[in-house]
Amino acid sequence: MKLLVVGSGGREHAIAWRLAQSPRVQKVFVAPGNGGTARENGLENVAISEIGELADFALAEAIYLTVVGPEAPLAEGIVDVFRSRGLRIFGPTRACAQLESSKQFAKEFMSRHRIPTAAFASFGDARGAHAYIDAKGAPIVVKADGLAAGKGVVVAASKDEAHHAIDRILVERSMGPAGNRVVIEECLEGEEASFIVLADGAHVLPLATSQDHKRLRDGDEGPNTGGMGAYSPAPVVTPELHARVVREVIQPVLKGMAEEGHPYSGFLYAGLMIDGAGRARVLEFNCRLGDPETQPILLRLKSDLFELVDGAVEGKLDRLKAEWDRRPALGVVIAASGYPDSPKKGDAVTGLSAAEDDLRVFHSGTVIRNGTLVTSGGRVLCVTALGDTIRMAQRRAYEAVERIRFEGMQYRRDIGHRALSPKR
Repeated sequence: MKLLVVGSGGREHAIAWRLAQSPRVQKVFVAPGNGGTARENGLENVAISEIGELADFALAEAIYLTVVGPEAPLAEGIVDVFRSRGLRIFGPTRACAQLESSKQFAKEFMSRHRIPTAAFASFGDARGAHAYIDAKGAPIVVKADGLAAGKGVVVAASKDEAHHAIDRILVERSMGPAGNRVVIEECLEGEEASFIVLADGAHVLPLATSQDHKRLRDGDEGPNTGGMGAYSPAPVVTPELHARVVREVIQPVLKGMAEEGHPYSGFLYAGLMIDGAGRARVLEFNCRLGDPETQPILLRLKSDLFELVDGAVEGKLDRLKAEWDRRPALGVVIAASGYPDSPKKGDAVTGLSAAEDDLRVFHSGTVIRNGTLVTSGGRVLCVTALGDTIRMAQRRAYEAVERIRFEGMQYRRDIGHRALSPKR
């Protein structure tokens, strides 16, 4: 059978690669894909991105199942369109995707359903937002309400920084429509973790836990990015905490969405802040797999990803289990010069390691031009490795990173540092 993966990043490369491993899958089309998916056995890029054209393609090619990678098409209603045309697709509807596409919707939903999160207020005018910051002080978090490609969050250490963020988003309109409103939250302390599940409307199947690194530079310094690396599992998520998150966060989302008339089917990602007492509060929801968390998670997955996703579409997740490689995995993102503000494109990429059982290079921002692999985006590659320990996975990944070359490449050298801290 033939499948379709929608998207062009490292997450989509990893999803398509893993789906193609299933003995039941003949071919995986990736729309639009990247330089890595163009070279991957069993995958074929399709230069289509408009939702209606994607549905036409799925019908013409008799696509058995479509899996949506990024958030934008989910927010635009791709699932609703495909279902209206009798096509099988895995992902949340437009109504459900508001959990990611609107920070205000997500916060109010959590408040209605008593899901633990930070105190907040939302504003559409700069004057009210400035007054709120003056009253609350700093540190404080300012978020653009809409989708901003992982760059719409400012953790302000001072009131001046928070005021500047408000002016940039609401007055200068630097985020475009995503910044029509802002959500201002209390700043939570602790350690972050990513908790991702498959959902079928009634049941959930948790994936392996993970932890990513949002800041550009070592030591968690510099601007927020879409993610500079990740590892799985996350030691901070103990078995007891895992059970609590399912009970207090994930299941209330499914129950609440169903009660509000929108059963949730798709990947559901809860970004958590875990405090010193081991309590978790939700920082944000994503309605898809994370990037770069997907890369180490799927490198560890031993089960057939197609069987899991197909079971979720059929509403049979309660009958399925996922098996995991006992070894941790770690992925290092290599970004283009100028990322995240003004990434450079068009530089030739060399030195990529051949894929092995314990090492894969997933492509994000690459394209093949005149037979040469060149950069085409901010995050270019995610070098992902397995190891008997986090430290061994880290060493294996960085050995491969050091062989790669393109002009101005930048990457962190401390991915996995939290898992390696003496406290553990």
